[in-house]
Amino acid sequence: MTTVRNRAAEQASVAVFVVFLLAGFNFSGWAARLPAVRDALGFSPNQMGLMLLVAAMGSLVALPLSGLVVQRLGARRTVETAGALNVVGLLVASIGVATGSVVLVGGGLIAYGVGTGVWDAAMNLEGAAVEQVLNRSIMPRYHAGFSFGTMAGAGVGAVAAALEVPVLTHLGVVLALSITALLWFTRRFLPEGTHAVEDPDDGAPRTSVFRAWGERRTLLIGLVVLAAALTEGAANDWVSLAVVDGFRTSDALGAVSFAVFVTAMTGMRLLGTALLDRWGRVPVLRAAGALSLVGLLVFGLGPNLPVALVGVVAWGLGAALGFPVGMSAAADDPRRAPARVAVVSTIGYSAFLAGPPLLGLLAEHVGYREALLAITVPVVAGLVVAGAARPLAGTVALGTARDEVHAN
Repeated sequence: MTTVRNRAAEQASVAVFVVFLLAGFNFSGWAARLPAVRDALGFSPNQMGLMLLVAAMGSLVALPLSGLVVQRLGARRTVETAGALNVVGLLVASIGVATGSVVLVGGGLIAYGVGTGVWDAAMNLEGAAVEQVLNRSIMPRYHAGFSFGTMAGAGVGAVAAALEVPVLTHLGVVLALSITALLWFTRRFLPEGTHAVEDPDDGAPRTSVFRAWGERRTLLIGLVVLAAALTEGAANDWVSLAVVDGFRTSDALGAVSFAVFVTAMTGMRLLGTALLDRWGRVPVLRAAGALSLVGLLVFGLGPNLPVALVGVVAWGLGAALGFPVGMSAAADDPRRAPARVAVVSTIGYSAFLAGPPLLGLLAEHVGYREALLAITVPVVAGLVVAGAARPLAGTVALGTARDEVHAN
């Protein structure tokens, strides 16, 4: 019985990795074309920030209920439905870009935001369930899958930008391929009900999503994830524009700079499991936060593009592990994982989606590179509270042997 369950979990693990990859691919396909979107619509930095905020609003409304949605529909149907909404929203927004319709762009981005937020929360919950079944730390690898997707999407976006392919043509093709792959791989998810497991020897009821909002440890883990999400999201939305405008270079080089960031982040996520096994969650999180801080300062204050790109590399390395480690920490207790992962996902993705658009409003006054320096504040806050990610009693096996264990 255990062997069958482990085999199913291994297959589900591959499927989760691909689903993370597709989420990153869709996201970066749009992010890499933001300079073209701006030019087509004639938007100022302030207007670009408002446009991104519209997408964030959709996710902010949907995310708090994502845990309940997964428990009702199951992870597979939730990811499939949310993925379809993600794709349709981006296609509508792309039609708006092609026709110059701000209303279509806004409506499409709201749908895209709802789909993105629920998809991301559901796949993290599925990943946490697989991690618990396999009893080893693999969440960083799933997030590496997201990074691989952003790398692929950024690469395709850079080629499309260099060839001056219209945004609608570019996204129309890649999104059709993406949704087809998504529907195929979700068939390998764990059996429904895995995400609502109770300990039969415990008998205590599962913690509701709303009660989990009052747990100090969960909220502090959420702050760690918030800092990581802001650090990553700011790069996803603004690094290409910051390079294009800050150093007066081409849109294609801006897309390449974004690819440098996600490549650095992907490499660190692939190394993440080994680092966690050796040093534990808390030291790794603190080292990553320090690296992010240095990278942001070098990028924002560097005198030329080569120096700034060194900062992009450090920024990407440092931003890599906060989110996946936070998800694992929230899921330490399998019985309470659905509620806690939903809360931490909501906090993290709220920052991921709402923070970067607000930076656009700041960039209107101080410039893109200078605005990104504001991210150093939450990075420092994340460093201060990193200790909250220490594993709960009985969970040391998940790659955290060097951390002190505290009771639930």
